[in-house]
Amino acid sequence: MGETIRLQAPLKDADVEKLRAGDKVLITGVILTGRDAAHKRLFDLLQAGKPLPVDIRGQIIYYVGPAPAKPGRPIGSAGPTTSGRMDVYSPKLMEMGLKGMIGKGMRKKEVVEAMKKYRAVYFAATGGAGALLAKAIKKAEAVAYEDLGPEAINRLEVQDFPVIVVNDILGNDLYKQGMEQYAR
Repeated sequence: MGETIRLQAPLKDADVEKLRAGDKVLITGVILTGRDAAHKRLFDLLQAGKPLPVDIRGQIIYYVGPAPAKPGRPIGSAGPTTSGRMDVYSPKLMEMGLKGMIGKGMRKKEVVEAMKKYRAVYFAATGGAGALLAKAIKKAEAVAYEDLGPEAINRLEVQDFPVIVVNDILGNDLYKQGMEQYAR
C-alpha cells in the first residue's frame, strides 16, 4: 500500500496480475465509459451472438455519466456512479476480455468470482470528486450509443487518472479488509 503504480491502458494480463487490493494506481491511455443502459445493450448483443460496437478486450470501463463539457474542456464533471447496477452484466463482459472496471461501491460475489476467473480488477474512483477526476481526462469522444447522451459509450484519453484497487484477481476486497480492520 506504499508506492503508486502507473498503468498504461488498455491492459494486459501481466498488468492486472501484479495489482493487489489497496494499491494506488494512476492510469494513462485509453479507457471506455458505460453505465447501466449501455451495459444492457452490450449484454443483449452478446446474448444474441452479435458483435459489440466496441472492442472490449483489454479495456477498462469507467462507470460514469459525465456532465456537459465547459468551453475548452473535453468533458464536464466525471465522477463515478455506483457499480452494483452493472453487476448483472459484468461477468459476461469479463468473459469477453474486459480487464478493468472503475466505479464506487461494493461488487456482488459473482462479479468478484468472475474477476478471479477472467483475470480482471475493479478500481474505485473517489465519489464526489468528479471535477477533479475530469482534469485527468484529456480527450472524450462518443463511440457507441450516442442516443444515450451522457450515458453513451465514450472513448476517453486519460493521463494519471487516480484510482485504488478494490478487488484483485485473487479475490481480495479492500472494502472487506477495511471493515475487518475496524471491527477488531
